[in-house]
Amino acid sequence: MKEALYIILLSLGSIITIFILTKLMGYRQMSQMSMFDYINGITIGSIAAEMATSLDNNFIQPLIAMIVYALTAVFLSWTSTKSMKLRRMIEGKPLVLMNNGELYKENLKKAKIDVSEFLVQCRVNGYFDVSKLQTAILEGDGKISFLPKASNRSLTPSDMNLSPEQDYMVANVIIDGKIMEENLKHTGNDEKWLKKQIKAQGGDSIEDVLLATCDSSNKASIFLKNNCKKVKDILM
Repeated sequence: MKEALYIILLSLGSIITIFILTKLMGYRQMSQMSMFDYINGITIGSIAAEMATSLDNNFIQPLIAMIVYALTAVFLSWTSTKSMKLRRMIEGKPLVLMNNGELYKENLKKAKIDVSEFLVQCRVNGYFDVSKLQTAILEGDGKISFLPKASNRSLTPSDMNLSPEQDYMVANVIIDGKIMEENLKHTGNDEKWLKKQIKAQGGDSIEDVLLATCDSSNKASIFLKNNCKKVKDILM
């Protein structure tokens, strides 16, 4: 029992430590990871697991190791912003896989990507016909960026000499039946206005609302908590 409690406390300690170190290293560790970030994340996770299950009271050593790895990541992140060569060495440099209708076999080979895998990535990104692509570049984080040919790209307002109004972020004023007081205040509205909007869009009370947003033109969008049975009835 004492052993189990000790492991629980160490596990919680390792989770808190990883959380703090991840905040220190930046959110990039969770999203667009370079090869170093990937290796670093795995290593810190392994050390944290060892720390969590250490029964010989020797948790200081893995804790120090985790901190050293995290500080190394922060240092390399800082130095890579100062040196382009170091950044390319750590994060890798982009590789042109295709350009102007020509696939570069050597670069595909360097990237360890065969033609079949390249075609899969094209389809995943909505390009089922490779001939419609102008350029494909493998980025340092392993993702492929695609540039379609001008004749196949989406029509934009500027192509039609239009000047649409700029869109802005909407404010979430209700989430899962709870009013976001600060957000509501930021929109310049109050609870009375909010209840009126809910009534106008078919709701009875704030508790009925799953999500409510307010845009820059003061228009409210109300999403009610729908009954799952109703959805099933629609699908049948």
